Amino acid sequence: MVSCGMSCIKYLLFVFNLLFAISGITILAVGATILASQNNLQLITENYWSGAIVLIAVGFIVFLISFLGCCGAIRNSNVMVMSFAILLIIIFVLELTAAVAAYVLRADVHDMVQNGLNKTILSYNNNTQFKEGWNILQHDFECCGVNGPEDWKNVFKNTTLPDVCCPDKDVKESCTMGTTQHYTEGCLKKFENTIQNKALLAGGIALAVCFIQIIGVILACCLGKALRKDYETV
Repeated sequence: MVSCGMSCIKYLLFVFNLLFAISGITILAVGATILASQNNLQLITENYWSGAIVLIAVGFIVFLISFLGCCGAIRNSNVMVMSFAILLIIIFVLELTAAVAAYVLRADVHDMVQNGLNKTILSYNNNTQFKEGWNILQHDFECCGVNGPEDWKNVFKNTTLPDVCCPDKDVKESCTMGTTQHYTEGCLKKFENTIQNKALLAGGIALAVCFIQIIGVILACCLGKALRKDYETV
């Protein structure tokens, strides 16, 4: 017979898993959106889509685990509930490991962004993806070049700049250094700051998710213990 306390734990675990499933779907959707769109991350690595695939995989796994937890709570299955708790602990450890690794490697962000931008700017005229990415980057961040407009001399071999560097020029006017108003600040610092800020935000969200997962593990263990006692008294 199911006690009142066990019923409360069961429904709390069920609600937790619904929220956990929603978070999994959200992660999956974010990964799919990144994968389907032209993203500025292609400017710092040609394999920018690999991060999106990881997000999709993580979101799918989280959804499956939450589904397992929901089924275990509804069916009063001790095996499913404890399997859910174990999988949740494994995910928690992996997330914690990834968070520590990201914190340790945070100093490498500058070199990664700088090397990526310096490499892709040289392919501006030969690679459609990089050209579009650079145009979007300079438009969105109101910047020009890696460290400044002078970087485009290595690309065009003269004082020509991409049109996006001169937002106020006339349609028939050329965008060049010295003759037209153009963005003077490079994109490196702005892009790097954006990545670091988003990384901090992601880290904060990850910590919140980890805290929620701990609650889920506690609820699952309590329900599993209650189910075992209930089976023993039958």
